[in-house]
Amino acid sequence: MSEIEQKIREIQEKAREEIQNAGGLDRLTDIRVSYLGKKGILTSVMKSMKDVLPEERPTVGKWVNDARKEIETLMDATKASLEEAALEKKLAEERIDVTMPAKKIRIGHRHPNTLVRDEVERIFIGMGYEVVEGPEIEYDEYNFTKLNIPANHPAKDEQDTFYITDDILLRTQTSPVQARIMEQGKLPIRMIAPGRVFRSDEVDATHSPSFYQIEGLVIDKHITMADLKGTLDVFAKELFGPETKTKFRPHHFPFTEPSAEVDVSCFKCGGKGCRFCKGSGWIEILGCGMVHPHVLEMCGLDPEEYGGFAFGVGLERITLLKYEIDDMRLLYENDVRFIDQFS
Repeated sequence: MSEIEQKIREIQEKAREEIQNAGGLDRLTDIRVSYLGKKGILTSVMKSMKDVLPEERPTVGKWVNDARKEIETLMDATKASLEEAALEKKLAEERIDVTMPAKKIRIGHRHPNTLVRDEVERIFIGMGYEVVEGPEIEYDEYNFTKLNIPANHPAKDEQDTFYITDDILLRTQTSPVQARIMEQGKLPIRMIAPGRVFRSDEVDATHSPSFYQIEGLVIDKHITMADLKGTLDVFAKELFGPETKTKFRPHHFPFTEPSAEVDVSCFKCGGKGCRFCKGSGWIEILGCGMVHPHVLEMCGLDPEEYGGFAFGVGLERITLLKYEIDDMRLLYENDVRFIDQFS
């Protein structure tokens, strides 16, 4: 037996022994690289063929190829055996005990604000209203000018409004949506516009720099204050209960004339007077009025032919009243102990 044949057989025997004792897939991979890789032992033998006599090269080449095939075959068989053993071990370790109690999956639910918004939308959709939305970043023209709010009005003060530029701001109310819808000229209009608004307020139990409003608008021929009162009376009874009464108090808003604030009888004490209504028997819920003729004109409508009414209510205010919550901050602190009460 020649020296090179003896060397190849020794390589085979050593590889056979290492493969049989591999014990794991990672070790088997290392063995494959050490014998068959680009810098492996058998590869080195093939590279040394230049030193073999030309007439002996075919024989030596056959020895090397046979050794490679044997090592590869043994490695493949060992790999299959190790993979099967690893799978059996994994299945044994991950066996599911069906008698064990299952993990309880927490299911989310709607936020109290969302519950109230959905209920308000349901009430007005039932009366034939459409739900529309508008941009939260608004032009000064729509947020103030088209709503008959003059340049020197306190609401336009930088202490109350978040201005981005001189003409662009974060809307302070959802009323700009009404102006945009009126501009389209598609009459009649029966709509509500729920959405987030922004005002420069300090955070406390009843104020926040970001909150939600729901504005309502009706534009048609022959609309009167009686239509407004009837609509809001139905809304109050649907939201707070059939025994609820409404009371309109004169007020002033630049975009409506006449204007009013609406109170509902205290649903806690039935109007008798309690801590919840501060002994008055009434609770203020929203502002409203007949759309100002000037607003109609600026939005391209003829006030001689068309009229309408508008109203606006703070969503958080209704939520606080309906669920008897005494601090608005609770709605946004994401305390699960509080939120879970509304599941």
